[in-house]
Amino acid sequence: MEQLIIHTMKKIKTVGVVGAGTMGSALAQKFAQEGFTVILADREMKFIEKGLALIRKFFDEAVEKNVLPKEKTDAFFNNIRGTTNSTDLAICDLVVEAIFEDFQAKTGLLETLSGIVSRDAVIATNTSSFSVTELSEHVSFPERFVGLHFFYHAAKNRLVEIIPGEKTSAETLATAKFFAMQAGKDAIVCADAYGFVVNRFFVPWLNEAVKILEEGHAGKEEIDAVCMNLFGIGMGPFALMNATGIPVAYHAQKTLEVFGEPYAVSAKLKQQAETQRLWELGAVSAAQVDPGAEKMIRERMLGIIFFIAAQILDEKICTPAAINRGARIGLKWRKGPVDMMKEMGEPEVKRLIEKAVTAVYGVKMPRSVGPDFWKTEFVLLEIKHGTALITINRPEDLNALNETVIAQLDEQFGLAEKHPAVRNIVITGSGKAFVAGADIRFFVKNMQNSAQENIVAFTQYAQRVFQHIDASPKKVVVLLNGLAFGGGLELALCGDVILALPSAKIAFPETGIGIYPALGGTFRTTRRVGKGLTKYLVCTGALLGAPEAEKIGLVDQVIRMDEMFDLLSGAVSPETYTSEKRQTANSKYQLIEQLFDQFPVDKLRTETVNPPTVPVEISTEIQIKLRQKAPVALQISERLIDANSGDKEVLSEVATIFSTADAYLGLTSIGKSVQYQGK
Repeated sequence: MEQLIIHTMKKIKTVGVVGAGTMGSALAQKFAQEGFTVILADREMKFIEKGLALIRKFFDEAVEKNVLPKEKTDAFFNNIRGTTNSTDLAICDLVVEAIFEDFQAKTGLLETLSGIVSRDAVIATNTSSFSVTELSEHVSFPERFVGLHFFYHAAKNRLVEIIPGEKTSAETLATAKFFAMQAGKDAIVCADAYGFVVNRFFVPWLNEAVKILEEGHAGKEEIDAVCMNLFGIGMGPFALMNATGIPVAYHAQKTLEVFGEPYAVSAKLKQQAETQRLWELGAVSAAQVDPGAEKMIRERMLGIIFFIAAQILDEKICTPAAINRGARIGLKWRKGPVDMMKEMGEPEVKRLIEKAVTAVYGVKMPRSVGPDFWKTEFVLLEIKHGTALITINRPEDLNALNETVIAQLDEQFGLAEKHPAVRNIVITGSGKAFVAGADIRFFVKNMQNSAQENIVAFTQYAQRVFQHIDASPKKVVVLLNGLAFGGGLELALCGDVILALPSAKIAFPETGIGIYPALGGTFRTTRRVGKGLTKYLVCTGALLGAPEAEKIGLVDQVIRMDEMFDLLSGAVSPETYTSEKRQTANSKYQLIEQLFDQFPVDKLRTETVNPPTVPVEISTEIQIKLRQKAPVALQISERLIDANSGDKEVLSEVATIFSTADAYLGLTSIGKSVQYQGK
């Protein structure tokens, strides 16, 4: 796998957003929520007032729905300042241009911004259709210019495409990546080509739907119904165009016509855009669609997507993982194009491409069709000076561990450890999770096939990888950037030092889904916090925030986002951080520890236990939690913790637990309330 080099980054504190429309106001809102000082600029105060009203309305609705407390929304809102004076943007570290898609308007604005902001300030465009390189010609010092293409609704949709132009510096690109993370976005990096990644295949997908309608093969409602079922989405292409704007789809498709005849705009789409009317839609379910029409729609829509995805790979616009991520995070598709191609296999993919595109338009089959082109990288390695940074990069699945991720972690950690210049290894995650556990689908599939031996083999291999990390002679610092559940927390426990952002959440949810921690959670947690608290954490599945985890010594230190920046940028060495001895727990956790040290878990679960030193509310809360867990999983967990068993003993129970009815019930009922039978 490729080793990337970490470049220096600029610290972003104040962000300017130019354009207070739907996109600009949503960006201002999101940036303010993530703690940035935001200056929202536009030509007239009426536009700013309208944008601020949209933000206020969003916050008010969040308060009404109990999503956010009013004091927080007020604080967020106060992070935003509106202005019609563009010189107020001079103090910004980053300015995002978010005005309407007009090349002349954008270039004029970029020229103005270049004369206002400091030389080292980053200037970004939110364009969805223009070349970043061409726009950069109107920016002084184009090395500090980059594309940041956000998706609607920008305050909710986590995807952002990062597009470096030909002159964008490595420092600017690194800054953009870290800023995206700070802003709560999942980024994909792509080359500067029309449509970038998502619009390159999504807009032709819309266009193809109109072509099917235009040719008289099916009605709008039928096409929508088939697509909703096929791609696992809430709205089909016609409903989506109504929501986002039919003229937007038309103009976006026009820019893509440079790629050849398969991208030609449907005459009916052009006509509908010019009328400025919405598509008239009735209600039709997939079950009502004629089987022949369903097959045709399916083949056409998959064929165009597969053709373009393969072209994107041919042109090295981005990685296979980025294509999937764009579809799943940005468009909310159930599966990404590359994953769908993997499932269908090379012969079927080629058949669909030929039937829908190559035979119709007389164009060549893309080269990048086949398993060798569909490999996805989920674990990234970056090296600078004496530090290797390993990032679990599967945010669309909360970085969940599966066979591929474990194998790539094994490979990348091995490369980092063998690198002669590397003294320290930092492991973190991308998106809102560090690692949110193992991939449940793998377990369920093998249980359904009575192939528990595959689960045992996976567990044994993961144990070896974790043991390798635990025993490494290099200093391993784990940085919890978000959720660390189950196997993710077990991975973290292999580090010499565990750091966490204040927003990180930690838990062992296994006994609540019928299984137990099998990757070191029973004995590595004991090593850090003792048997009593380990039983509490494992058996109740208690969810701890980072500050609470720090109190009991499960986390060594909670750090701020700017400290994370300094660590990842190389400004501060990982050697600065050390593992503290177990801290004195506060009285609450001391009492909980005493309870689990004094009584067996089954007694705490089935009997009323009220020792005089422990308040009734604590013992009652614990009993309620224990009664919600799977009894067999609790028994095995306690036995392993008491024996302080290592990997071999832990592995010996895997086939047993994954053969229980409780485990199957729990793993197939995630998020639902279940009643375990102890079987």
